Amino acid sequence: IIIIPTISVFSVRCSPFYGEDFYCEIPRSFRHLSFYIFDRDVFRRDSSIGKVAVKKEDLQKYHGKDHWFPLQPVCADSEVQGMVHLELRLSEVITDSGVVCHKLATRVLECQDLPIVNNQCDPYAAVSLLGSSRSFFFSQVTKPLSYTKRQFDVEEDDVDKLALKVDLWNASNLKFGDEFLGEVRVPLKVLGQSGVHDAWYFLQPRDNGYKSVKADELGSLRLNIVYTEDHVFPTEHYNPLRDLLLQSAHIEPVSASAAHILGEVCREKQEAAVPLVRLFLHYGKIVPFLSAIAHAEISRTQDMNFWSYLHHIDPVKLKESENLDTNRENLRQYVDRIFNVITSSGVSCPTVMGDIFFSLRESAASRFEVDPDVRYTAVSSFIFLRFFAPAILSPNLFQLRPHHPDPYTSRTLTLISKTIQTLGSLAKSKSANFKESYMAAFYDYFNEQKYADAVKNFLDLISSSARWDQKSIETPIMLKEGFMIKRAQGRNRFGLKNFKKRWFRLTNHEFTYHKTKGEGALCSIPIENILAVERLEEESFKMKNMFQVIQPERALYIQANNCVEARDWIDILTKVSQCNRKRLSTYHPSAFLNGHWLCCKLSADSAPGCTPCTGGLPANIQLDVDGDRETERIYSLYSTYMAKLVKMQEACGSKSVYDGPEQEVQTRQVQENQVRQPVSITSQVREHPIGDQSFQCYIRQQSESSTYSI
Repeated sequence: IIIIPTISVFSVRCSPFYGEDFYCEIPRSFRHLSFYIFDRDVFRRDSSIGKVAVKKEDLQKYHGKDHWFPLQPVCADSEVQGMVHLELRLSEVITDSGVVCHKLATRVLECQDLPIVNNQCDPYAAVSLLGSSRSFFFSQVTKPLSYTKRQFDVEEDDVDKLALKVDLWNASNLKFGDEFLGEVRVPLKVLGQSGVHDAWYFLQPRDNGYKSVKADELGSLRLNIVYTEDHVFPTEHYNPLRDLLLQSAHIEPVSASAAHILGEVCREKQEAAVPLVRLFLHYGKIVPFLSAIAHAEISRTQDMNFWSYLHHIDPVKLKESENLDTNRENLRQYVDRIFNVITSSGVSCPTVMGDIFFSLRESAASRFEVDPDVRYTAVSSFIFLRFFAPAILSPNLFQLRPHHPDPYTSRTLTLISKTIQTLGSLAKSKSANFKESYMAAFYDYFNEQKYADAVKNFLDLISSSARWDQKSIETPIMLKEGFMIKRAQGRNRFGLKNFKKRWFRLTNHEFTYHKTKGEGALCSIPIENILAVERLEEESFKMKNMFQVIQPERALYIQANNCVEARDWIDILTKVSQCNRKRLSTYHPSAFLNGHWLCCKLSADSAPGCTPCTGGLPANIQLDVDGDRETERIYSLYSTYMAKLVKMQEACGSKSVYDGPEQEVQTRQVQENQVRQPVSITSQVREHPIGDQSFQCYIRQQSESSTYSI
């Protein structure tokens, strides 16, 4: 496994700082975890500086600790991988002269995991006997490289002093010659009394006697490696623990739940959060659990200002050749473009995140009723601070760019990120949030009401719950409105009088149209009755920019003012209706006129659609989650922090017997029960016949093989 970070210099050229995290799954069978350091010149060409290779068996030694590793040189002779399967057979033969001599028969049976060089791999082997008076080489072996046999006459009496060397090469048509793939040296003493040896060998770097590089010549790399192996039991062994964890959202208070307790006892909350979130997401319990956590946190919060710690920005020093006004205008354009992309992306918000934002908004509004904007700031402080700002600062960490930005670009991204955070905070005075007086004029530009309105519309859209059990308590939120032309519903004839200009209004509860703005609704379509929103073919009415809102009884045909507006209405209507239980999978792309559908010519107006809907399934977070593996990870954490759990159990037991407020005593009793259960379940798994001790012994036995690394 090779992780290749790019050079990102934050101090001086010779001492780069990365500060980046890599998380990856690695195959069960590997030898080294390698880190390669590259330098990029002004022509954007990469050259290797050195590498750090950590053996698999040494990973636990450095687990969870910062450690400086000396860089080693990178050369073609040292970059090897793969294995070779050899068979050696030593026998005694009597020559015609009656002399007894030894013959060594060597067979190169097969190879595995050889590297692909220039999109091809055409290997051959060269075999030599070292330490003898004569050395024998055989030339290229035709493909496939298997069951190739060569024999040596061994004249030395002391066979144990000899060694067999096998070099693997890749036949190349390039003028630079064949590529070295690796070598193996096998001492003949492994033959023993039987004279037969059959084994797999890891290929090794070439032993060409090059001078070793001192540790301080290439520099060092500081790493913090966290290596985890999970040995997963059959699923039935995790049922009690899994059921206990999935009930956490319904425990009152949630701070006494098993999942919350795990976060309290772990040294780093992230090591508990990752498997818990994946487990709850896998079983569809993430929304109620995070909602309960958010409600509990907000209930304990006294300050409505969720952005109080975002008041600092580092000063930017201009170069002599730069102009402040020009830079300010460029920065303003960058912010505008990114801001517009963010605020127009609400229709792409995953449904599960929308439900979480809804719960967060409602909890904040209930806790701080005096502030009408708190329902916005509660959500914006989360999504702008935890999602958008980090993505702007480090686009490479979110796969937006392949490499870390250079220092100059990083400073620009810092200013953009801080400005976007300020816009998301809905602060009344943007310039008041920053200490730099020379930037006040720049931030005053964003005091226009259109920016606050755009943020509020975006937050309304992403925090509008798709769950209809929440609609009774959710305040209607206006999402979009404007004039469009609609065709009268229920009309079969084509005529200009059938098309009327109306004021359309969309909330998270209903879609209505009015004769003009401010008047009562002429028609109201509940969101749950919208079965699909699709474009309507121009041939239907010889009109452009038309779309249809399909209902159980009929379709409402609407013409937007232009193609962009039509796309916006389709997107937002699809977004708010995408979780409807009766949503259609097919539709008619043309209208029903003169007694038949223009697209498929069917005469029944209730005929099923002839074209698949384009809306698709609701946007959601797709993860390949193994529920048993995540539960095993959680079990391992409980087992690791068992001592803390036992102390917490004892503390809860002692406090619950004291006199005090009834609610506090009940909370302690609930917490004691929730602590006792994982302690008991963990102990049962450890005592199982395939529990910790016996299972680890089994794993060690299975890991033993006849593969040699010499």
